[in-house]
Amino acid sequence: MVPESGFWSMIAGATLGVQVVLAFLAMMSLWSWTIIFYKFFLFRHTRDMVARGYIVFNDAPDLSAGLQAVSRDDGSPLSKVGLMAVGEFRKLERADIDRERKRMLVKDTLRRVLRQGVNDEMTRLGSSLSFLATCANASPFIGLFGTVWGIMHAFHSIGLSQSAALATVAPGISEALVTTAIGLVVAIPATIAYNYLLAKLGEVETEMVNFAGAFLNRIEREVSWASGSSRHQ
Repeated sequence: MVPESGFWSMIAGATLGVQVVLAFLAMMSLWSWTIIFYKFFLFRHTRDMVARGYIVFNDAPDLSAGLQAVSRDDGSPLSKVGLMAVGEFRKLERADIDRERKRMLVKDTLRRVLRQGVNDEMTRLGSSLSFLATCANASPFIGLFGTVWGIMHAFHSIGLSQSAALATVAPGISEALVTTAIGLVVAIPATIAYNYLLAKLGEVETEMVNFAGAFLNRIEREVSWASGSSRHQ
């Protein structure tokens, strides 16, 4: 293993092109780790909140009480989706069309609104994950670019010194190879974290889809004109 002082002196002695590549990889790594830690805690909190909200919504005596129970969690995605669907439902309820027509429209309308609400929340939660995928795919090639650049410089130095001795070639090549290693150091955690976080995001989406289904079921059971029954809300 290269001692720390040797490593830093090697970086300091590298060509400008290699140093620029290493600085770029360092910034990518810093930003990717920031995203990893933030999304890890965000997804864990959101998953627990959504799972808890789904349970209290189903246990509530009616739709209104269910939405109130879900809304007790500040920033709950279920509350946002539910309120969006209720708003659209009220618009349809006030629409100047006959009740039979409303009954035919309500289910498809609410499905579209709920799907849109779930998709919006998934888009919001999944923002920045694409950067992890970019790091996972691009950083090894960026590191390889730095390696190629460094080796080109090393061979150029050989030509100028007119000596192919190992002592002449080794420092330039070792400096160049560092960029490939750093590229892999950036890519591997980003790949693992991206797949892990994507799986957690899928768990959140499953709970939200379940909530959307439970919401539709409550509308059919509790709203007389939506279900076509004679029972009043």
